[in-house]
Amino acid sequence: MFDSEYLECEQLIKVFEKVFYAQYKTRLVRGGDEPLYLPAKLTEADNQIIFARGFFSSGLHETAHWCVAGAERRKLEDFGYWYVPDGRNETQQRAFELVEVHPQAYEQCFTLAVGRPFNISADNLTGKPGATDAFELNVHRLTFALLFENQLTGRAKQFFDALCDAWHQPFSSWQAAAKQKLLNRIEWLEANLKANLKASQAELKRSEHC
Repeated sequence: MFDSEYLECEQLIKVFEKVFYAQYKTRLVRGGDEPLYLPAKLTEADNQIIFARGFFSSGLHETAHWCVAGAERRKLEDFGYWYVPDGRNETQQRAFELVEVHPQAYEQCFTLAVGRPFNISADNLTGKPGATDAFELNVHRLTFALLFENQLTGRAKQFFDALCDAWHQPFSSWQAAAKQKLLNRIEWLEANLKANLKASQAELKRSEHC
């Protein structure tokens, strides 16, 4: 007897194959502890987007990276990127976040399409990431632009539409609620960042007069 997570991953794999395999010869594949993208020259068969431990959210996240990657990147293992692993300091974390905004915004679109809650990922459990509010704000701003300013295009739009259809979640049925939730979160993050900046400036002035 398979659990619901397993079955939803199976559906995700089938949806991806239906939308993309004929044109891109790429499959979404269950993997082990770490996600990985392998081009066909390394598998001697198909291009493979390998998501971690059969986690549905990992499948969405790795597909988002594939949607960001251009044709030349898709010829390279892991799209030619090398990431500093878990345990990053604040400087390394900010660099990591720069390349994660677009994939996580796509992931948020895909997650909403299947009716699941989305969580920002700093992907740095053992390090010292520092404040991540600015990163979260950038992800939500881009998600808003993708969904509500017609900026979702290409393979990401194809996958988004296919997910809405497969999960019986037409965009029109949830867009108003999602839009308001995003606006509320963006407003809260902007206010919080502004308050933190004001507090930092006040602290700096105090230290200058000590």
